[in-house]
Amino acid sequence: MNEVLWRPSKARIQACRMDAFRHEVNRRFDLQLSDYDSLHRWSIDQRAAFWQTLADYFAVCWHRPATAVLDEGPQMPDARWFSGATLNFAEHLLRRRDSHPALIAVREDGERQVISHAQLAAQVAGLQRSFQAVGIGVGDRVAACMPNTWQTLVAMLACTSLGAIWSCSSPEFGTHGIIDRFGQIEPKLLMVCAGYQYAGNTIDQVDKINEVLARLPSLEQLLVVPYTRTPTRSDEFHSNAHVSLWDDFYQAGGEPQFTPLPFDHPLYILYSSGTTGVPKCIVHSAGGVLLQHLKEHGLHNDLGPTDVLFYYTTCGWMMWNWLASGLAVGSTLVLYDGSPLYPGPERLIDLIDSEQISAFGTSAKYLAALEHAHVQPRLSHRLDSLKLLLSTGSPLSPESYDYVYREFKADLCLASMSGGTDICSCFVIGNPVLPVRRGQIQCKSLGMAVEVWDANGQALIGEKGELVCTRHFPAMPLGFWHDAQGKRFRAAYFSQYPGVWAQGDYAEQTPEGGMLIHGRSDAVLNPGGVRIGTAEIYRQVEKIDDVLESVAIGQRWHNDVRVVLFVRLREGLQLDDTLQAQIRQVIRSNTTPRHVPAVIAAVSDIPRTISGKIVELAIRNVVHGEPVKNTDALANPEALEQFRDRPELRDQA
Repeated sequence: MNEVLWRPSKARIQACRMDAFRHEVNRRFDLQLSDYDSLHRWSIDQRAAFWQTLADYFAVCWHRPATAVLDEGPQMPDARWFSGATLNFAEHLLRRRDSHPALIAVREDGERQVISHAQLAAQVAGLQRSFQAVGIGVGDRVAACMPNTWQTLVAMLACTSLGAIWSCSSPEFGTHGIIDRFGQIEPKLLMVCAGYQYAGNTIDQVDKINEVLARLPSLEQLLVVPYTRTPTRSDEFHSNAHVSLWDDFYQAGGEPQFTPLPFDHPLYILYSSGTTGVPKCIVHSAGGVLLQHLKEHGLHNDLGPTDVLFYYTTCGWMMWNWLASGLAVGSTLVLYDGSPLYPGPERLIDLIDSEQISAFGTSAKYLAALEHAHVQPRLSHRLDSLKLLLSTGSPLSPESYDYVYREFKADLCLASMSGGTDICSCFVIGNPVLPVRRGQIQCKSLGMAVEVWDANGQALIGEKGELVCTRHFPAMPLGFWHDAQGKRFRAAYFSQYPGVWAQGDYAEQTPEGGMLIHGRSDAVLNPGGVRIGTAEIYRQVEKIDDVLESVAIGQRWHNDVRVVLFVRLREGLQLDDTLQAQIRQVIRSNTTPRHVPAVIAAVSDIPRTISGKIVELAIRNVVHGEPVKNTDALANPEALEQFRDRPELRDQA
């Protein structure tokens, strides 16, 4: 697991911003930090100095400087960053005003639009005026149910430039999924499209939008964007709010204005997956998100004005917000709307060459799908612009590391990363100055005091435990919406270890300083009292070519728990005794006998969230005959029925 697959050249290290930042810290504080480990330790021990230096390094535009960088209470989450300071988030994403592309928006059907940095600022200025004309201002909520296209990003920038709070979902959410989110935050303005496309199909949205509108009594303005279906009349939408089509609403002209706001002013409201109840509304601060994303894009990803950044995401996943911040380091963003596998598995790989992408972001599931489809990009594509491949969403298996270096290119930084909607950023991440080791996330992110703890709060190396963060950081969320006393927020992250953030990931720190994520803590399997992360099983199953994907749960069984593995096979294959024996043998040979499933069963589909994450807890509930509280949060809720009342899971005694 410690095999080095890639090591940056000395020239590449010396040319990157991470190394330049280390030298700047040494110069400013008369230090001799010699490597990343020493820089990371300093960033934890001297957090106020680190975050101030980071802000200076990236020339954060303060309208008013801070009176104190860090005011810390007795324990987390009680802390305030950059007290007294004011800034505007959108201002930092709109600093470039030249003719170089800021956005390249590509649709599944091939339609492509390029918007320069100067044009982007002009578009934001126009929509800002339109928002002001209908009374949008500081603290108002602006919600969007939109595809990943340029209008969505323009609206986010116009919204946040005025100090309004942005919240977004994607069109594939069901009616109740949208209402469960936006109904809690009571938006003043809602932005929608009348239709969208996916996997070659055009989906009409009007009826669903009208159902949503009936449940949003606070709404004052509906903004409808033409997309795959152009509405001809605003009266197609039934609402007490004023309804406007984009062309009638938008007021062109002028320069954007930026409202100065406190560092901890609310910027985004993001949502937990909502598969175990109504989604939690997580409120993120403008300054915290800005600094964290400048660090991640500018230092850990080494991106700048000459780079082209792509991440496959919908607007309902935090990676959309993360992608948007690439503008803050001057990079060009490629926005893609549609299926990643239509009309074929190479669709997104085509973008690398056509748009000269230097940083390509995707999910571990997508890379596994490419390998299963025997896609060999090195033979079919040039890939000469590609220097960074990013992966998140679920743990990246060692076999996927092998696949990337075998079938993409050898000189490539493969940066798996892990964080979450909870912090709209990463705890552990890639690094341009460190080697890539097979199966390992490269490092802890600067300024993030990440450790792995056992049940007694003791730090572990080389053993599995809970991923925690022991020191406050600026991107810690402000809390949950409608949780004024912070009780639900503290219960979610600080109940396990008082005063210490517990992320809910089952993790392991390697002796080399890398990190492994073994799955969600709440999905950990406990056969015979032994804790097993589901990702440990998935890593082995992914080696078997006949299995496209799998999901493991713990079934309550005779006063214990037994491991049950569900597999989705290649088309036309059957789960016979030979294949079952092969699966068990691969798992046993590479893990322990405890990891071997007691039951293996075939399914034709595996339920997942809109953002593509497998819902192990929902499957476990169905297997045990318990209700799944919010199936509308799922992309394919019908798949759950395959797990109900399975004969092979009954007690035959």
